[in-house]
Amino acid sequence: MSEVYEASGIKSKERKNRRKKNEIGIIKKAIFEILEADHPQTVRQVFYALTVRKLIGKNEKEYDSTVCRLLGEMREEGTVPFEWVADNTRWKRRPVTYTGLSDAVWNLAQTYRRNLWDDAEDYVEIWVEKDALAGVIVEETDPLDVPLMVAKGYSSKSYAYGAAQDIADEMERLKRIYIYHLGDSDPSGEDAARDVEAKLRRYTQKFRPGADVEIHFKRIAVLDEQIERWNLELRPNKKGDRRTAKFHRQAGSVELDAIPARELRKIVRDAIEPHIDHDLHDAIKRMQDGEQKYLLQWPQNFRQGQGWGLL
Repeated sequence: MSEVYEASGIKSKERKNRRKKNEIGIIKKAIFEILEADHPQTVRQVFYALTVRKLIGKNEKEYDSTVCRLLGEMREEGTVPFEWVADNTRWKRRPVTYTGLSDAVWNLAQTYRRNLWDDAEDYVEIWVEKDALAGVIVEETDPLDVPLMVAKGYSSKSYAYGAAQDIADEMERLKRIYIYHLGDSDPSGEDAARDVEAKLRRYTQKFRPGADVEIHFKRIAVLDEQIERWNLELRPNKKGDRRTAKFHRQAGSVELDAIPARELRKIVRDAIEPHIDHDLHDAIKRMQDGEQKYLLQWPQNFRQGQGWGLL
C-alpha cells in the first residue's frame, strides 16, 4: 500500500498513478519557499527539507523523479533562479585573459583582497566531504578568507599531500593549526574523516619533521547531538560496507545534506569565529579599502596613455 502523508494529502510517487496537477503544484510551492527562505542549497538539501514536510517519500526514486525533475523544470521556466541551487561538482577550466592592460588592472582592482590571517596566531581550514555542499559552505568561508577543502569522501594521497604542504608552510609562523571536517555520519563518512586526519599529520611531518606545532583536527558535522537536536532523517546503513558491523549507530546513517543549509553555515561560522582577531581583521580591511581605491585609479590612467604614472 502506498504511503499517504496526512499533512498535505499527497501520496507517495511509488503509487501506480502519477501525482495530480494540484499535488505537483503543492510540491513546487514548497520547493520555492524552501529556497527563497535560504539559498543557495543543494538539490539533496531540498529533498530532505521536503521529506521533513512530509510532501514526498524518503527514497532515491523521489529524489530523482520528483525533486531533480521539478527543480530542473522550475529553473528552466524561471520560477527558481539558477543561483539558488548550489552545484560545485562541475568545473570549467579556462585561462584568464584580458582585452588590455586597462581591463587587467580594472579586474585586479575589483578582486583585490588582503590576507586577513597574515598576522593571526591560528591557521584554520574547513574540510567538507561533498563537493556539491561546497557551494553552500563557501558563503561563510569566502568572506572570512578561510580555505575550503573538498575531500570527496576518502581524500586522494595527492590531494592530501598538497594540502599538507600548504599547512607545513603555515607552520613557519604559527603554533596552532585547526582543521574542521564536515561529512556524513555513516561507517564510511566517519572513517574518511579519520583517514584525512591521518594523512595530513603524516604528510606534514615529511615537510616539517619534528615541528613543534599543534594540529587540531575536529569533526563538526554530522554529530550525534545534531541528529537528535534537529531530528535528522536516518537512512539504512550500507550492507556492503565492511565497517557497518562496528558502526556505533545501527539504527541508521545520516547524510551531511540532511542538515538545513542555514544550520550548516552556522556550524562553519561558529567553528571559525573563535579564531578571528576582529581588531586585526578590521585594520586589514581598512588598508584593503584604501589600496583598492588607489588601484581603481589605474585603468583611467592607462586609457589616458600615462602607463604606470601613478606608481
